[in-house]
Amino acid sequence: MLGVLYDIHGNLPSLERVLAEAEGLEIDRWLLGGDYGTPSPWPEETLARLKELPNATWIRGNGERWLREPPLDRPEVMATYDLFRGSFDEELVEWLYGLPTQAELDGVLYVHGSPLSDVESFPPQPSDEDERMLVGVRDRTVVFGHSHQQFRRPGPLGTDLVNPGSVGMPLDGDVRAAWATWAGDFEFRRTEYDVQRAADGYRAMGGDFGEFAATRIERGSD
Repeated sequence: MLGVLYDIHGNLPSLERVLAEAEGLEIDRWLLGGDYGTPSPWPEETLARLKELPNATWIRGNGERWLREPPLDRPEVMATYDLFRGSFDEELVEWLYGLPTQAELDGVLYVHGSPLSDVESFPPQPSDEDERMLVGVRDRTVVFGHSHQQFRRPGPLGTDLVNPGSVGMPLDGDVRAAWATWAGDFEFRRTEYDVQRAADGYRAMGGDFGEFAATRIERGSD
């Protein structure tokens, strides 16, 4: 069985509960879909825990890319990454930045946002932009994250679009950690965890970002 974890965002309390639940399943390999720990209250602890997972395939999210390619058009993000700068040594930053942008397992394509971009993601409802973001991918299952919303729907060009949701910061109205498993087909999962501990950790970071992230975690939405 494959465990699929996306958009952890350094939420260690959530990750710990998901992995504890996973121990009761027959998971023998993992797909890790990006946005692991930056910036967050527990960046190093999150990465250390993920590195313990057996047979893990990692792909890069925009959070890892921004360590080397900061989004100059988003000053609020830049300010947060400036505060976070130096938390990782250069060797780790280089490793995270160098992760592949997609992976294929069992004929399924895994990306962070879409085949087009790590910051453009398919919405829960069909969109005129779907085909553009597929950039010619057809007749296959595409798994993606970035939007932090757990759903599955048919896409254009014979595609099956699957978003396992966010482990660390769900935005679909449910505060429980969202993830998935695959054993011939996908099964969505939700895991209860100490939401307040996670929100308090983010709030302790201070600044606008800390409050913004804490509120997201508490609400399960923007």
